[in-house]
Amino acid sequence: MRVETKRLLTLVLVVSCLLMVMLPMGSASAAGEELITPSGQPGTTSDTSLIDDESDRWTKNMDVWFMLMLVAFLMMFIRKFEWAVALAVLLVTVTSFLTYMAVQEFYFDRSWDMSLMLMGVICSITVVIAIGMFLGTVKMWQYLLVGAIFGPVFALVEWFMFSYLDGVVDPGGSILVHMCAAYFGMGAILTIREKRAFNEPMYYSTHSISFVWLASMLLWILWPSFVTCLLPADQQSWGMITCYMAGIGSILTTYIVCVAAQKKVNPTVFTYAMLAGPVAIGSPLLSVNQWGALVIGLIAGTLSALSFIYLQPWLCKKIGALDVMGVHNLHGVGGWIGALTAAIIVGSGTNVIAAVGVVAITMVTGGITGAILRATRGKIADEDMFEDKADFILNEAPSTEASQ
Repeated sequence: MRVETKRLLTLVLVVSCLLMVMLPMGSASAAGEELITPSGQPGTTSDTSLIDDESDRWTKNMDVWFMLMLVAFLMMFIRKFEWAVALAVLLVTVTSFLTYMAVQEFYFDRSWDMSLMLMGVICSITVVIAIGMFLGTVKMWQYLLVGAIFGPVFALVEWFMFSYLDGVVDPGGSILVHMCAAYFGMGAILTIREKRAFNEPMYYSTHSISFVWLASMLLWILWPSFVTCLLPADQQSWGMITCYMAGIGSILTTYIVCVAAQKKVNPTVFTYAMLAGPVAIGSPLLSVNQWGALVIGLIAGTLSALSFIYLQPWLCKKIGALDVMGVHNLHGVGGWIGALTAAIIVGSGTNVIAAVGVVAITMVTGGITGAILRATRGKIADEDMFEDKADFILNEAPSTEASQ
């Protein structure tokens, strides 16, 4: 009974999200008809009023919100730990959005418009990625606290990259989103240090992993909309082309590495590492041609898959903390590839300075956040680790009825 109910509710959520994002697409304008060449000026996200067409802004906003919800499904691979993931994502999303928007309005004196709304949801999707490192190791109410803290942190990172520094090339967020998420989460797990997570068998079922496959494939399709959401219309088409080419490359090498290293495909590795190309292309998005983007995707897929298989066990043992969802293997590794590639192509060290600075800022603020979470968490019973029953009323059938 419990399994069937969870399947039904999860299916309803997926269908609802699909309808939500598809309905406004009919009115979307055909922005970006004119392709720009790789020799054009690389875009940066320092100007968040880049999109001219209001309907295009709305469509992009809906795409990014939809991707945020898909990230929740991407992290639902642990059996009996699915509803809690969805609720944690919603809680951290709303508080991070509110605090980020408050900082922009009252400290930076920004007016509310669709461009600022886009940055707000980008802030939220960043912290949703970050909590993947410590999902299941803190109390549910603490995700509200994480989101409230992260909003100002993201505003600080954005200011550092695009106001304090000059010339950062990161139109698709390899540094701003992915490195920020990975190292904020890394700082948090280093101070939370939940040792019991190492001993928890994270079994997955065919049902749970099927939703991960669906989320990963939909994210792959929508990623070009995400990386181009703050670009002017005449640059969006080229950004979409390079993003898809990078995604094609990472699918190819992720499969090859999985089969070469483990003889068969591990679905929790493949569904994550296949997205490494779109992560890595964020910084050099407009600075490469289509074949260069493919090469970046090939490299990113290879290194991300190898990180899942070999680096994560070694790194977790060395630091004494578990990256629950393997966030660093995808977003940390992919972010570094993007930052360094853009620095080489553009011939500027500013991206390297930005990447190092973002790692420092987020490791410190993430560490402080983790210390606060550890101090306020209280005790989590062993039987409640990675279990939906810790936070939800379960209408389960009696054991005699369930066995029939």
